[in-house]
Amino acid sequence: MKKLSSRALSAVTNVVLAVIVLALGAVCFLPSASPAAGVERTVRKGNSDGVSLMFNVYWGTEEVYSVLDVLDEYGVKATFFLGGCWADDNVPCVKEIAARGHEIGTHGYFHRDHDKLSFSENVEEIKTSADYLARAAGVEVRLFAPPSGAYSDETLDAAESLGMRTILWSKDTVDWRDKDETLCFRRATEGVGGGDLVLMHPMPHTVAALPKILENYRGRGLRVVTVGENIA
Repeated sequence: MKKLSSRALSAVTNVVLAVIVLALGAVCFLPSASPAAGVERTVRKGNSDGVSLMFNVYWGTEEVYSVLDVLDEYGVKATFFLGGCWADDNVPCVKEIAARGHEIGTHGYFHRDHDKLSFSENVEEIKTSADYLARAAGVEVRLFAPPSGAYSDETLDAAESLGMRTILWSKDTVDWRDKDETLCFRRATEGVGGGDLVLMHPMPHTVAALPKILENYRGRGLRVVTVGENIA
């Protein structure tokens, strides 16, 4: 077999290298196959003409019952993101929320900072709570609101692996910190429109402000809907 000259061998090598470089370049410029590419992985606002009240619950059991009574009085439904450890101690209240037709989501189990958890830790925290709530309330749990709004890519990956949507908010009453009925009312109504997700907690001043908030929405023709309906 005749050997290639050094010049011919060099030419062949250059051609092979050129083909490899072109192939790599083509791959780099192909569109990403990731389903998350260009897609917002958290939900901060809904798509409907309605407003959603979302209550994050790790305390305030008596206030939860009061909130339920006010919502019944106005004939509206809200979404309750329940902490697993609270739910474990308040099963009758969890069942009552579901029985009155309100939506239940998970707020994690121990109110941990999910942005500091690994993928597997996020899965455990979210799944343990969601599974418990599903058993206690007899409903499917498909919404997750991270405590303090803290999350990372691992959190979002974990939620998506469990078939959950990660919910934040567009309006925050900050009622857990500012224990003021007037402030709570203003933050829940000022500039609020269709698609807004309004964050609240079961607090005495929030309960006091709630009828006025619902009257405000009613007077402006704003429907009150669950988060699930709002983001559908």
